[in-house]
Order: sequence, then C-alpha cells, then structure tokens
Amino acid sequence: MKKIALMVSLSLGTICAANAASYPPAPDVGQLGTVITNPFKNAPLTAVIGLAGNTISDVSVKVHGKGANGIDIEYEVGPKSLLNNDGIPIWGMYASHRNKVTVSFVKDGKKYVEDYTIQTSGISNRYLDSRDNSDLMTVDVKKVSPEFKDSLYFVNSFTYTPDGTNLSWAAQKAPKKKGAQYPAVKTTGAMFFDMAPMNFVIDSQGEYRWWMEQDAIYDGFGIDAEQRGLMMGFNQTDKGSFTFTKGQRWGEFDMMGRFLVDQRLPHGYVDASHEAHYTSIDTVMLRVGKQNYRRDDGVMVNTVRDHIVEVDRLGNVQEVWDLTKILDPMRDDLLTSLDLGAVCLNVDMDSIGKKATAEPDADLGDIPGVGAGRNWAHVNSIWYDKNDDSIILSLRHQATVKIGRDKEVKWILSPNTGWGELSNKVLTPVDARGNKLNCEGARCEGTDFDWSYTQHTSWGNDKGTVTVFDNGDGRFHEQPAMPTMKYSRFVEYKVDPKNMTVQQLWEYGKEQGYDWYSPITSNTEYDARSNTMFSFSGSVFMFERGEPTIGKISEINYDTKEIEVEIDVLSNKDNQPHYRALKIYPDTLFSE
Repeated sequence: MKKIALMVSLSLGTICAANAASYPPAPDVGQLGTVITNPFKNAPLTAVIGLAGNTISDVSVKVHGKGANGIDIEYEVGPKSLLNNDGIPIWGMYASHRNKVTVSFVKDGKKYVEDYTIQTSGISNRYLDSRDNSDLMTVDVKKVSPEFKDSLYFVNSFTYTPDGTNLSWAAQKAPKKKGAQYPAVKTTGAMFFDMAPMNFVIDSQGEYRWWMEQDAIYDGFGIDAEQRGLMMGFNQTDKGSFTFTKGQRWGEFDMMGRFLVDQRLPHGYVDASHEAHYTSIDTVMLRVGKQNYRRDDGVMVNTVRDHIVEVDRLGNVQEVWDLTKILDPMRDDLLTSLDLGAVCLNVDMDSIGKKATAEPDADLGDIPGVGAGRNWAHVNSIWYDKNDDSIILSLRHQATVKIGRDKEVKWILSPNTGWGELSNKVLTPVDARGNKLNCEGARCEGTDFDWSYTQHTSWGNDKGTVTVFDNGDGRFHEQPAMPTMKYSRFVEYKVDPKNMTVQQLWEYGKEQGYDWYSPITSNTEYDARSNTMFSFSGSVFMFERGEPTIGKISEINYDTKEIEVEIDVLSNKDNQPHYRALKIYPDTLFSE
C-alpha cells in the first residue's frame, strides 16, 4: 500500500508540475511584447505594449475613434516614457470596448506599423446612494466648432459619499492648573473637506477616454484620515504629469495611473486642498492650514486655508507664507456680503440667500469669519512668477494679491476698502491710455471695468497678464435684489507694478447672465495654441433644488468672443459641485 501511495503521489506531482509549466503567459504580439491593460491598476482605459527586450525609437501612437465619427487620439512617445513604462504607453481608449490602436516605431533600422486590438473593462462609481440620478456623470455636448473636434478635457470632480463628511478635528480644552491660566485649545480646521474623487477625460463627443479609479488614492468607507480629503488642485507639469492635493497628502501622477510622488504634508501642517503648483525652481507650492497655531489672544487653533508652504519633491519645507501676518485677517468687507448657501464646497441649501456674519468671537472652524481659525482668507489658487520670485494668490474672501519671497505685499487687485495700512498696495484702475477711472468703493462708474469677487484661479501667463475666474458672489460688496441677477466672468487684467495700476483687457460672461453663473469653484486661462479663453464654470445651477449641477466647459474665441466649444458635465447627484477642468494636448503627455 505504501508503494502504491508513493507511486500515486509521484504521478500527481508530475502531472501538477507539467500543468504548471504548461500555463503560458500572455503571448507577444507582432514585433513587440505582451499587451497589458491597466498596468498600474489605477487607470482602466490605459495599456502598455511591452518591449520584450527590444530597443525601439521614433514611436507614435494612434488610438482610433469609435464608430464613423469617433475622435482619434494621436501622440508621440519619447525615450524616457518608453523606459518608465517598459513599453509603449497607451491611453485614451474607450471603456468596455475592443479598441483599435495603431503604433509605428523603428527597430533595428526598419520602420514598422502595427495594429493592435486592446480590450478594456468598464468604469464604475463606487459611491452610489439614494441621492444618485446616474452612476457616472453624464455629458451634454452643446457646440463644438469643426476645428475643435479633436479637443480633450480633463474634469476634476467629486461625488458625495453615503456617510457624508464624518471626520473632523475634535475640539478640546486645555488642562487647568491652579495659579495659571490656560486658554481653550481648539483644533478645529477643515478635515471634513471630503468627497470621493471622480476624475476623467472626455472628448468633444462627450465620450469618456480616461478614468482614474476612485480606490487609487481614496477610501471613503474607512476612517483613515490619510485616505480621505478632496483630490483637487491638478496642474500639468512640463513633464506631462499632474500635481494634486488631497487632505493630508499631496503628490503627482501621470496619465498611466502611476503615482510618481505621494507625500504626507510636512509636520505641523494640515488640510491641503485647492492647489499644488510647481515652480520653475522645481519646488511645489501648497495651500494648507497650520496645525496648533497660537493666536495673539493665546487660543490654539488649526487655521483654515491661510498658509502657503513651499516644499521640495521629498516634502521638505523650503519656505512658509503665513497670511495671517502678511494680510489683515480681520478685514470683512467682502465676507459680510457672501451668500451662505455655498462657501466653496461647503454647500448648505437651507442657507441660500442668507448673508455671512463676521463676529470676532464667533465659533471657530471652517466657516466664513474673521481671524485665524476661521475661513477668513480661503486661498484657492497659487501662481508662481519666476520673473520676480513671487506668488500671485487668489483669496476668495479677500482679493487677488501678489506677495514676494520677502513676505511683502507687492499689489492688491480689489476695491480699496478696509485695507488699512495696505491701502497703498491696492491697484488703481485705468483705461487703455492710462487715464485713471472714476471709482468709488466697489464700483467704477461709466466703464466696463469691474473688480473680481469670490474669484478663483488668478493665474499669470506668458502674455504677462493675469486671468481670473470672477465668480461674482458678493459683487459690489452686496447681494442683488434677485439671485438670478448674478453672473460670473472670465476676465483678463494687465497690471503695471511700477505705476501701481490695472487695466481690464478682456471679459466674457455678463452677456450669459445667470445661465453661466458659478457661485463657487471653477477656472479660466488663456490658451495660446487655440487663441481661446478656456473656462470651466464648475457650479452652474447648483442652487436649483432637485437638479444636477452643471460643470460647463467653454472655449471663447479671444478675438471675436464667439463660443467655439460648449460642453455640459452633469453631476451624478443633485446640487453637487465640480471643481476644475483642464484642456489636454496628447503631444504633451509622453514626449520625453
């Protein structure tokens, strides 16, 4: 019996070994290696065609459009991108589709052109609940001029989680000792700034062509603070990758779904959101809150959106801008005219039309108010000016401000009200001839010039101008008689720092009125390649009860002001805002 059992065991072992050896890997295809879909497990509409030990060059890719009118995506792949992916990176495919992809390359001095069929999986939203009216965000293409048919747009949006924002910094009181006085310690802050990411690329037909898996960097069902937050503040680097912030983290990823940098915030800082901006000296500017910040009255707080830290790629702090020391955190000229229905992404449908208060002894936390420990500044964008080593900041609740590395204010783009000792830094509006305009308070009479209110993305550019998404809440430091009288603008200013003047060069939005009004979020910038003002109005109709919020992608011809592109992205849950969108040029993604 032992002999028989031994023979059976050897036979089974031989069979298992043979079977194990007979299970082949995915075969090489054509002149190259294996095709693997979603190689980094974060972007299901990507793939890599492996090199299989081959050395190739002069690589170009064409992902064919679906159907007779589908949009082709074409790009070249540089040598570093080949090395980093150990193959040819493929992106821009359709979901749940057998995609046709054509690649050309040179191997051993000979040019090859090969067709591949690459199957992709579906894409899904994990955060569905009783509020959803669709699984993914739907896209309504209103207009695309023929010369813009190849355009691609990266949408940075979110979806509410079933459990809501269930994390926050707890408030606690400091211990009392006999004979000594210790003020209350309030941690407060903005940890509950938290939604599940929905990041994707659409083409001009409204088709999804890229998707980031929500699990790539977020877990809304757990209670790990480092897995929560809002993934936002995307900016494309000169290497084709994208920066981001997300609660207690910041980093950089590429369109293949590789996370190139994933760093925790520097010790002592919390609650990053809105912006991560690389400088020309290879550092990163982050908008954060300061942890355990002791105010002049002795109260300890976590501040809210009022510190800028500059870090290197390893996360080491290089510089800090404490805006509570540089500006006046007690200024409330705009704060007291805000509509409490939405202060950034803190949407409260029951407070629509109510105006904010700014009492010095109001509750601490992520609320509009004055003083450190409240949302007095709300920095939502950073732009680094290499010409004078300074930063331009959009402070939603204050103004657009330029500040040097010496922490001195260079200029302020705002009505000259409430600035106190900084009033001499407020720019003077002028016309095209340099003549001073007739401005009093928040109004400039008899002119098209207007200041920006609750603005986003005050960004500089190679033209030497500043483009701003002027959201328009609190315009003229007041609320209008009817909410439907509100409007947003895409506006361009020319600043003369020597004479301390500002000229309005270009605007669009007034004529669209409330139909394009975006009370929060949004972005705009001039696109030199298409000579358009590209904009994303991220919260159109957000206050309409029972309706999806529209994120409106638009490209406006700079010379004629004709609408070249208008595409609406509808939120999957009602009254749920989007953040930003970026225009994507495939030839910038893998060119290195």
